[in-house]
Amino acid sequence: MKFHDRTHAAFLLADELKKYTEGNAIVLAIPNGGVPMGYTLAHQLALPLDIIMVKKIGHPLNPEYAIGSVSLSEVIVTDTSDVSKEYIQQETDRIRKNLKAKYDLFMNGRSPMSLKGKIAILVDDGIATGNTLLACIEQLRKAKPKKIVIAVPVASDSACARIKSEADEFICLYYSSDFYSVSQFYDKFDQVSDAAVAEWIKKSILVPN
Repeated sequence: MKFHDRTHAAFLLADELKKYTEGNAIVLAIPNGGVPMGYTLAHQLALPLDIIMVKKIGHPLNPEYAIGSVSLSEVIVTDTSDVSKEYIQQETDRIRKNLKAKYDLFMNGRSPMSLKGKIAILVDDGIATGNTLLACIEQLRKAKPKKIVIAVPVASDSACARIKSEADEFICLYYSSDFYSVSQFYDKFDQVSDAAVAEWIKKSILVPN
């Protein structure tokens, strides 16, 4: 299965999330790729949009290989057999500093929404390892939402098993055991710039919810 682009994938996901239309829910997008999807979902479901900051920790010899992930409050590490604790700490500090700076840029003074008692619908453009989403779930639990729903177009089989065990509800349009990268499941998978993310967030404030 292939999606034309993130917007196409978001429209398909919206069909699976109709039960939350105009409900006590908030769409949470993961920058950068999840934000255009989050905007479309929030618009289709008539829900507010917010973001959650998280980034993978890359292996020192291969930055594209994720050994964990960092959010503004959590760290998930899954493979450190050949990586020093010093490297993990240095990367955690560096990534967290960058996440905070980007959050300030994207939100432009806008305060995060309260999730207490709400349904948190967390969206991204795909899941390879699951590390990113697990860090997000850990962070979200501290906000005491009523329910955490993970909604993605595509995920690897292994990631699905990990996410299903942690989320309250998991919606995925397509699972694959032949998974190399999220981009392989899209015809168009352009990089989403920081400026574009900031613009999507700004536009979301103007959309009636």
